[in-house]
Amino acid sequence: MSVQASHGDVDRRRARRRNGLPVPRRGDLARRLLTNPMLWLTVAAFVLFIVCGVLMWYQMVPDREVPGGTLIGLGTDVIPLVARYAAYSLVPITLLYFWADRWRPVYVWARVAFWLVALGWGAFVSTFLSAQINTWAASHLAVMGDGDPASSARAAVFVAPFVEESTKATILFFIAILLRYRWVNRLSGIILAGLSGAGFAFTENILYYGRAYRYAAQTFGQQDPDQVLQEIFFLRGVMTPFAHPLFTMCAGIGLAVAVRAKSKLFRVLAPLIGFLAAALLHMMFNASSTLVQGPQLLLLWGGALLLLASAIGFIVRQLFREGRSVRARLEDYVRAGWLREEDAVAVSRLRTRMRALWHALWRGPRSFWSTIVLQVSLTELAYLRDSLTRGLVDQAGVDREHELLGVVERHRPLAVVTPTGRAPYPRLRGRRRPVEQWAPPSYPGPAGLGGSWPAPPGPAQPLGQTATTYSEVDPRWKPPSS
Repeated sequence: MSVQASHGDVDRRRARRRNGLPVPRRGDLARRLLTNPMLWLTVAAFVLFIVCGVLMWYQMVPDREVPGGTLIGLGTDVIPLVARYAAYSLVPITLLYFWADRWRPVYVWARVAFWLVALGWGAFVSTFLSAQINTWAASHLAVMGDGDPASSARAAVFVAPFVEESTKATILFFIAILLRYRWVNRLSGIILAGLSGAGFAFTENILYYGRAYRYAAQTFGQQDPDQVLQEIFFLRGVMTPFAHPLFTMCAGIGLAVAVRAKSKLFRVLAPLIGFLAAALLHMMFNASSTLVQGPQLLLLWGGALLLLASAIGFIVRQLFREGRSVRARLEDYVRAGWLREEDAVAVSRLRTRMRALWHALWRGPRSFWSTIVLQVSLTELAYLRDSLTRGLVDQAGVDREHELLGVVERHRPLAVVTPTGRAPYPRLRGRRRPVEQWAPPSYPGPAGLGGSWPAPPGPAQPLGQTATTYSEVDPRWKPPSS
């Protein structure tokens, strides 16, 4: 029996790996962490980021001796200044994407790992590879002598869009292949693609700002370096900080559609169409910024803002759409009697989820942790049900389904599902002053009921009319007659 059970366990683990489902890991916390492939993939990604960052630093920052003279770099004194200007555009965009990533069925540390990997890939790997390929392509497209004056724009219009969009989107394909079970909706593609584009824009802005500042500083007395830096910051960091994230979002949407599609044709065409759309938008942006000047440039900028508003509206629409989808899938379990009706309603509303976490936080760490586990498990259960109905997961998904239902029932007693009323805030009781205790008065005192003076010794005096003694009166007495 034990041999058969072990063989059955091995088969179940293989089936889960084949479907991309999480495989249960046994042992203590250290063993579970060391056997987690996501941890090692994240470590390998960060090592790659460091290598590309160091190579790009030595290529761009210090002055280098080249045949024919000295190639002036950005300089170590300029990097902190221009990095601060580049961060002004990076921070609000990344915070917006962090806020929009609300429906991923993973814990906080796994979600942060996804964010940092996508952001770091765009900032270091994609920028480094794009710089090498663009430089090589520009050298082959250049016209020597008094040739075509537009040769400097050829690489920016015809080469850079395809190179940069392909390098930025590469991390999306890696995540979709290795962790496709966590790619649950279109928001997943939008968030990861936008973060990769934001990281690329951050490093590219550092290069542009640094070159402009260093060139202005080298031309003594002609231009103020700070003024030049502020002008280019206004053009790139204020007017068009959304360009690279917006382009890469097209590739992310196409890949997200492919991951959740049943048709093999869609799985091939959707990523290709998304990538071509991203490259086409990038090409139009580079061509307009290079060749168009004056009022027409403002008109193009207005069109870019309209495109940005459409993208934001699409993201907000997807947030509400995912809530309705999660509720519809969880109601399947409610009708089967495996979940309660309040589970489908509470987990499908972002505001209710946040209020539940806030209430659980004041109930103690155990309640807070149980609430997190319950919300993540129910969200994963909804998307697992969607994968089962789409045919993306085979019978191995049923085993994971039963496992998630067991996790929900174990954590339900301590979790907050539907918060009601105010959160159980701790009562801040001030220090009370002691109240002086007076001795109870003797009852009744000479001052009457509740008197403060003790009554004389002896029997207690009667109360009411019986306490009054009247003298005898002649019964024949009457008022005198007139």
